[in-house]
Amino acid sequence: MSLHPFTATLPACHGFFTRQGGVSTGSYNSLNCSLSGADALANVLQNRSLVAEKIGVAPENLLGVKQIHGTGVITATTAWAIGQGGEADALVTATHGLAIGVVTADCAPVLFSDTQGSIIGAAHAGWRGAVSGVLEATVAAMQKLGAKTILAAVGPCIHQQSYEVAADLRDAVLAQNPGAEKFFNHGRPARWQFDLPGYCAARLRTIGVTTEIMPHDTCADEINFFSHRRRTLRNEPAIGHQISVIRL
Repeated sequence: MSLHPFTATLPACHGFFTRQGGVSTGSYNSLNCSLSGADALANVLQNRSLVAEKIGVAPENLLGVKQIHGTGVITATTAWAIGQGGEADALVTATHGLAIGVVTADCAPVLFSDTQGSIIGAAHAGWRGAVSGVLEATVAAMQKLGAKTILAAVGPCIHQQSYEVAADLRDAVLAQNPGAEKFFNHGRPARWQFDLPGYCAARLRTIGVTTEIMPHDTCADEINFFSHRRRTLRNEPAIGHQISVIRL
């Protein structure tokens, strides 16, 4: 099966890749691009090579980081060995020939480009990272490289109808951003449904970044996406992660 990533209206070449089109098997079927799981390394490397080919770079120039649900941003000026990216949750670059990407399985992948397509960014935004400011940190790092007007797209992630949370998560979000109450709908008793993509987009729009939200719910769409929430609800074994990539 060939790769058919979803795309937004960003000026730079990019793709929000699905789980389809790779070589992994079992619960990692098939385009698992995470280096941190128990999938066979040879399969993951082949999957990432397929993604690199589709996006138009050499496999060694597809860069990622060790994601830790924080706010760190790495500025890439040259390639590093596969799996040797530092601990961070976002990357930016203005170097031609490099592609940057993040892996997700319900968290929001957010891709960025300035209007000239000459400075790009990629961020992994779970609720913790989004609340702590990883998206704003990514924009600041792009501005440091000279970006003026920045556009963003929140890619496939868990959507509100699938994202039931308890009071502790809601309280943590509201403690940092009291105005975020509008992103929670009442669900079952003592439960709420959180609009993660809407929250991410709102934070970006607040700082002047025009932001598009892709309509795909990773938890609800088993054919196209890995989902940590779906796996947890079903008590299934470890799963893979899809990748979202952008290049100049």
